[in-house]
Amino acid sequence: MLRDLREADWPRRAGLAALIAALGADSIRWVGGAVRDSLLGSEVHDVDCATRLMPAEVIAACAAAGIRTVPTGIAHGTVTAILGDGPVEVTTLRRDVATDGRRAMIAFAQDWHEDAARRDFTINALYAHPETLEITDYFGGLDDLREGRVRFIGDPRARIAEDHLRILRYYRFAARFGGGRDPDAAAETACAALADTLKGLSRERVAGELLALLALADPHPTLERMRAGGVLAVVLPEACAAQLAALARLIAAERAQGFAPDPVRRLAGLLPPSPEVAETVAARLRLSKAQRARLVSAAGRRRDDGENPHALAYRLSVAFAIDRLLLLGSDARILARWEVPAFPLKGGDIVARGVSAGPEVARLLQTIEARWVAEGFPGPARVNQMLAEELGTSAFRFD
Repeated sequence: MLRDLREADWPRRAGLAALIAALGADSIRWVGGAVRDSLLGSEVHDVDCATRLMPAEVIAACAAAGIRTVPTGIAHGTVTAILGDGPVEVTTLRRDVATDGRRAMIAFAQDWHEDAARRDFTINALYAHPETLEITDYFGGLDDLREGRVRFIGDPRARIAEDHLRILRYYRFAARFGGGRDPDAAAETACAALADTLKGLSRERVAGELLALLALADPHPTLERMRAGGVLAVVLPEACAAQLAALARLIAAERAQGFAPDPVRRLAGLLPPSPEVAETVAARLRLSKAQRARLVSAAGRRRDDGENPHALAYRLSVAFAIDRLLLLGSDARILARWEVPAFPLKGGDIVARGVSAGPEVARLLQTIEARWVAEGFPGPARVNQMLAEELGTSAFRFD
């Protein structure tokens, strides 16, 4: 059963009331994720607003009301209103004039239905009156929400031809909202037939959708359908059936041990344990330096990593060690609240014992640090004892 939008907190925000007063209740509608997620009882973060007003009119009306605006997407009719309780994107009603699968040429419109018709999925085309919160549903989105069904608006092939990224968006939305019924057959067929069009998209857009899908609670069934339809092979050919099975085990391990889903860790689960492959994928998807480092580290996992989790975390970092342990099916909970200790011995401590600064100091530091890690990070007294033991067996003579 869907929630009543009037029970949600966000429509009562003071900033939104000011925006309604500035633009006029009959000229705007709340639309998109805030409406959809509120009906499902999910937390709402961003609020989007559709309006009949032209961008210049939005800016002028907001200015008159003392509301600052930023022209974040002015070419496509979007102005962001900066409100005390969060920014709101205000977008003029639009219709597509021409599309090439990557970008669209739009014209401004005055008809709510026309604006709804250019959106991707029925569940994203729900408009709420800002005062009454009455919902206008042009394409059966409310029924689709109730049934856990994700459908394109109109002909799926035509909608995908307008923006090829909608293939990946479809799978992400299906994984998040489509748990109630079997997947929409027309959508699945269209996505499979047009999978190769994804090759023409920017790698950043593909990576963003892929990571967003992997961040969901359980993307495994959806990824299996993507593999069966030939879609996964286009965006991540390394993800064979065996790696999908590995991902399923990783998701189970995360749940059993209380770790939140992590998209980079899960991406590593879809790849063979090969740093070279991880480097290639990170470059192809244009991941950030931090994401690349984490992916490559996870790909370097070894069967013996679980034998001494604390030593592994000391060597790599706690986050990297947790990734490896979960991917190996080992218990990572021992590291969940563990803080990496600082090695209590410095080079100056060794020099103070009579060792000349240079390679011998570095060797002693490395030797004692290795013993310290192997013994489970004992305190300074034991470290000093180790130093005395090493110096006592040294070929050097000290006064």
